[in-house]
Amino acid sequence: MKRSLGAVPAVYPMPVLVIGTYDHAGNPDAMVAAWGGICSSDPPAVAVSVRPSHATYRNLMEKREFSVSIPPVEYVAETDLLGIVSGDEADKFALTGLTPVRSTLVDAPFIREFPVALECRIISRTDCGSHVQFIGRILDVKVDERVIGPDGTPDLAAIQPLGFDALRKEYYGMGAVAGKAYSAGRKFVK
Repeated sequence: MKRSLGAVPAVYPMPVLVIGTYDHAGNPDAMVAAWGGICSSDPPAVAVSVRPSHATYRNLMEKREFSVSIPPVEYVAETDLLGIVSGDEADKFALTGLTPVRSTLVDAPFIREFPVALECRIISRTDCGSHVQFIGRILDVKVDERVIGPDGTPDLAAIQPLGFDALRKEYYGMGAVAGKAYSAGRKFVK
């Protein structure tokens, strides 16, 4: 039997996305967002939701461009810091030792130590209540050579991305492959 938890923001697993922006003076900033994910394949686009009180919100409104870096498990503490300290109060890169890298296609930094980075330009914005959702067209995806598998695509096991549980307030790593997409369910098709 299922127990009702009420209307809560819970989808499992939630990705841990790090949004990179520059402020009006060109200072790099990064914040954690678990409210996000791919929202279109043509054009390729990602949605991220940000509270208007955040420095990142102001940067998104001004620059209209951002990056999304995917943090690996080994950087859980640094990633968590990016979500608990405001860019208005501290230089998060100085605190964590992470390295901002200027994107080649957009006016936004991504994080060198994180193996995957998306370069995005905002194509729409929607007020969703406590958050504003920004949809960014993905102009490029940069992936460290060390996490590209023999088939030439990113290897999730090598990336080791963080997942987030909003209700328990915990980070998780990803497990082993459970099945092959577009194949495992074929056993039900006659």
